[in-house]
Amino acid sequence: MTEFLPEGRKINDKENRSALRDIRSLERAAKSRGIYEAVCMVCDAEHNMIVDLGCMKGIIKRSEGAVGIDDGRTRDIALISRVSKPVCFVIDGIDRTGAENIALLSRKEAQRRAWDEYISLLPAGEVIPARVTHLEQFGCFVDIGCGIPSMIPIDAISVSRITHPSDRFTVGQDIFAAVKGIEGEKVCLTHKELLGTWSQNAERFSAGQTVPGIVRSVEDYGIFVELAPNLAGLAELKPGVLAGDCASVYIKAMIPEKMKIKLIIVSSYRAESAAGQLDYYITSGRIDKWVYSAEGASKYIATEFA
Repeated sequence: MTEFLPEGRKINDKENRSALRDIRSLERAAKSRGIYEAVCMVCDAEHNMIVDLGCMKGIIKRSEGAVGIDDGRTRDIALISRVSKPVCFVIDGIDRTGAENIALLSRKEAQRRAWDEYISLLPAGEVIPARVTHLEQFGCFVDIGCGIPSMIPIDAISVSRITHPSDRFTVGQDIFAAVKGIEGEKVCLTHKELLGTWSQNAERFSAGQTVPGIVRSVEDYGIFVELAPNLAGLAELKPGVLAGDCASVYIKAMIPEKMKIKLIIVSSYRAESAAGQLDYYITSGRIDKWVYSAEGASKYIATEFA
């Protein structure tokens, strides 16, 4: 639902800008109980968030900063880390008692609505937008709506194995994910099913071509080179080649029944970033079952969504 997008996705929308234009538009927005966005300028010593609405300042008191902040389920770092970034909120009213008018805002209410009206109702297999918030060795943390966090485990990011989520994502990147299920207040996500099957990816290549790739691992028996996030081949050993290198590879053979691609490394070089481009095959709707394996392949790889 467009009302419950990840934070930062609607800040420049015409409707959002119009609602924050002046005090009258703010009053109308408060009555509508819509969800709006603006940039958090400061988080004060009490962890209240001071927001720049353009026409005036707004305040999100600590107790209104996030669902779970009062009982400790959400730590204060979730508020502090939003400084200089967009935050979503519902407008509760305008305080006119001081020297200047201040809008009273609630991020917690926006998150509560996002959970009740959108996230908690998501079925398994639903494809949703998300925004990368931070990366850890074990997975990619994302905002799935109004700042509500979830995580994609590293082994669910792509079929082609990576050593760290930063091999695939960058902080602030807008991506898509699929819901594996909801356990209590935890939303389980996956990502690899959106990047195409073996056959879909292999159709982009043919034997005899020389194409770019990324070296993902160097083993005793060969070098794994990623041609696409869900497609890798095995190259013959070559001295000096390291994991993370960008490479030019000659496609020696493609064997669909074994889901194998034989490669020869022509050249390789170090690069600051070895993250490949994400080409999504699915960006909306719901997946019941996803079969990665090529037709007739001896190895069967699939995901079934409950």
